[in-house]
This record gives sequence, structure tokens and C-alpha cells, in this order.
Amino acid sequence: MLPNGGRTTVGRREWAGLAVLALACLVYSMDLTVLHLAVPQISEILRPTSSQLLWIIDVYGFLVAGLLLTMGTIGDRIGRRRLLRVGAAAFAAVSIIAAFAPSAPILIGCRALLGVAGATLAPSTLSLIFTMFRDAAQRSIAVGVWVGAYSVGGSVGPLAGGIMLEHFWWGSVFLLAVPVMVLLIVLAPRVLPEFRDPDAGRLDLLSAGLCTAAMLLVVFGMKKAAQDGPGPAALGALAAGAGIGIVFVRRQLSTPEPMLDLRLFRLSSFRTALTINMVAIFVTFGYALFVGQYFQLVLGMSPLRAGVATIPAGLGFMIGSQLGPRIMKRMRPAHMIGVGMAMAAAGLLLLTQIRASGGVELTIAASLLVSFGLAPVFGITTELIVGTAPPEQAGAASGLSETGAEFGGALGISILGSISIAVYRSQLDANLPYGLPADDAHAARDTLGAAMEVAKGIPGTVGGAVADAAKHAFLTGMHLTAAIAAGAALLLAVIAMTRLRHVPPG
Repeated sequence: MLPNGGRTTVGRREWAGLAVLALACLVYSMDLTVLHLAVPQISEILRPTSSQLLWIIDVYGFLVAGLLLTMGTIGDRIGRRRLLRVGAAAFAAVSIIAAFAPSAPILIGCRALLGVAGATLAPSTLSLIFTMFRDAAQRSIAVGVWVGAYSVGGSVGPLAGGIMLEHFWWGSVFLLAVPVMVLLIVLAPRVLPEFRDPDAGRLDLLSAGLCTAAMLLVVFGMKKAAQDGPGPAALGALAAGAGIGIVFVRRQLSTPEPMLDLRLFRLSSFRTALTINMVAIFVTFGYALFVGQYFQLVLGMSPLRAGVATIPAGLGFMIGSQLGPRIMKRMRPAHMIGVGMAMAAAGLLLLTQIRASGGVELTIAASLLVSFGLAPVFGITTELIVGTAPPEQAGAASGLSETGAEFGGALGISILGSISIAVYRSQLDANLPYGLPADDAHAARDTLGAAMEVAKGIPGTVGGAVADAAKHAFLTGMHLTAAIAAGAALLLAVIAMTRLRHVPPG
């Protein structure tokens, strides 16, 4: 039975429910980026290694991605609204603990627990939208709002973090989620229908463990390779992750109740849309990490000014996500995606031209192009992913869509961040001033924030030389990662134009 009593169109309760779901999306999307502007303060106060810093930033997204399918199965059994409320309570509690974390390892642990809590929120949103909104036109609007909430969350994160950092300590950025989660707990029973699958399969704990272990081992291997080179530990972790991933896939193909229905990948449009969606988010979250550090550590902007500089990108996401459903009525998805990805590639190539001074306007223009180009792509691919699947598999398709999105975002931060660190260290080693004490040189190699702290403690021209070398090394890494992301965007444009050309407008 439909949650609105069998009617195709919906009323105020469903639209209010959509607002609550959008609120949940906004908060856990925001937590992927809210730390970007806090990186300099975290580097100064907690003094994490470069590997720990990347874990602090992206362990949240990887655990969300690794647990989405598991939490979706739990939601089917106990009720997705109930799971939403449990996750919101856990998210609020762990956010308070994270705000006062005394060390990098404890902060990493808190971010990991936030990932677990975030994974309880994510599976409920898209599947509930497709349950609540059965009319195609209203569902398209609802999906646009859902995508907009994700986009706004990722874009508002740096701004909200900048405002908090201007007046409070670095941990205050975590407290932003607490009142929102309390509101979610209170409003959910009033505006959201409960949903349980009476025929839900059993919870496959082995498959859940295999999926999560494979993801975490792969990312650990990438981080280890970026920090210490492709040694035995890095290669061993990558090989183990790949091996466990193969075991996971084989189990899904052989078990009568798979956690991940791999038959969906036989659908060409589903496969293509999922790939485009994941890589587009890879590009978005990957480049955003460097922009925040560039504004603060290279240009010397305050956290608030740096946050304000991200507003145009956030507006681009908001406008683009709402225009997408309207344009799609007249333009083929292949053409919309192709144009959007080409626009994003142009913005990323602009980022390769910024320098150590006077690059504010160019960076803002580049970010606006990227966000406006990518925003409609997210809505189109989400509708294709869920809409292409048979109706009885819409829940599985929703889970795969959200898993791919979260995994793409975290993977973008990890891969592009690891490449940037490797380039940064290589460039810095070649340009540090001769005679710099070994301890200072080692600290400067760890992160850009640590290098700027070292430069402050060295008087005269030597300190200035350290700062200049660190900025040059950081920009070299940023230019390379932006170029890689631009290449990925152009490749996606070609894939969309060729593989989705048969999909009609609307």
C-alpha cells in the first residue's frame, strides 16, 4: 500500500517528509567537507601525520560507503524511519565527542563512528523518496531536491566551518550537526511513513564484513603508498583488498539472498549512469579539498573569508540541481551530461593556472564552473540508476546509487589527496633551503600546514624560503590533481555521449 493511502499525487505531509530527508542528506554530506577549512588548525594543534590527516578527512566517507548496503538491509528489517532516528541520535552523540578529541587517533576513531552513524541515515532517504512519490513529475522534483541537499551540504560545509572557526576552536565544526539531528529525531515520526519489507532477506554479516574490509584495505594501501612509497605493506594491503573484493563478488553471485544484486549491472544504462555518478562525485570532493587549503595556507585568508569564497560554488550547485529536471524535458540525458562534464573540465583546467598570489577570483570562477556543470549530472544519473532498474529492484538500485556516491566522494579525497602528497614531498625535497635542520625538514614534508608552522619558527630569509618552497610544492600537486580530474570529466562526457545516446528526453 502506498504511504499516502493509494493516491498517486502527494500532499503536505509527503513534502514535509521530503524536507526532513533533505535535512538528513545535507548534514551527512556536509560532514564530508566541513573539515576542509579546519585542516590548518588540526595540523597545528593535533599535529597528525599526513596519513593520519587523510584518515581524519575521509574515513567517514569510506565507512559510510562500506556500510550502506548493510544498513539498508537492517532498515528493511526494523523499519527505515526507526533506523533514521537511531542513526541521528548516534550521529549527535559522536559529534559532541569528536568536538573535544584530544589527539589525532581519537579524532580518527570519532570520524569512523560518525561514518557508521551516517550509514544508518543514508539508505532511508532515496528509497523513501521513491516510495512516497509515485507520480513521475513530482518524483523528479523530489529527486532534484534530494540532489540539491547533497550538493548544498558539500558546498555549505566549508562556509559553515569557516564561520565557526572564525569564533571558536576547530572542534566546533562538529557541533553544527547536533541541533539538526535533534530536529530530525523529533520530526521524523510526524512526517515520514514507516517502511519495512515483510520479505526482507536475512542480514548477511559475512558479506557486510567482506565489503567493508575490502574498501578499507584498498584505501589503506593507497595511503601507505603515498606516504612511504609502494612498499610491501602498501602492496600487500592492496592485494588483500582486491582478493577480499573478489570473494565478496563471488558470494553475491552464489548466495540465494545477496546483499548486492549484481544482476543490475547487466543493464547498460544502469551501469553507465552509476559509473558517471560515482566518478563525478570523485571529481567534486577531490578538488574541493585543495581549494580550502589554497585559500588559507597559500593566500593567507581567514577561515571566514575562505568560507565566503565558497558561496558561489554552493549557489552553482543549488541552481544547477534545480534546473536539471526542467532541462531534461527537452534535452537528451547524454547531451546534458556531456555539456555538464565539459563545463566542469573547463573549470578544473582553470585551477591549473592559479599561482601563489592573486588567484582568488580565478579560483572562485573555476569552482563555479565545476559546480554548475556537475549539479545537473547528479540528478540525471540518480534518476537513471533507480528508474532503469525493474520496480521490484528499486530498493537495491537506491542502495547502489548511494553507495557509489559516498564511495566516489571518499575515493576522490583519498586518491587525489595521495597523489598531491606524493608530488608535494617530491617537489619540497628538491626546493628546501640547504642546511635546514633535519627535524624541521621532516616536519615540513608531512603537510603544507606543518611546513607553514616550521616557516613561522625560522627567522629571516630561511623561513621565507621554506614557506615559498612549500607553497610551490603544494600548487604543483594541486595543478596535477586538477588536470587528472579534468581528464576524468572529459572521459565521462565521451562515455555519456556514446553509451546513453539512445535514452530519450524526459
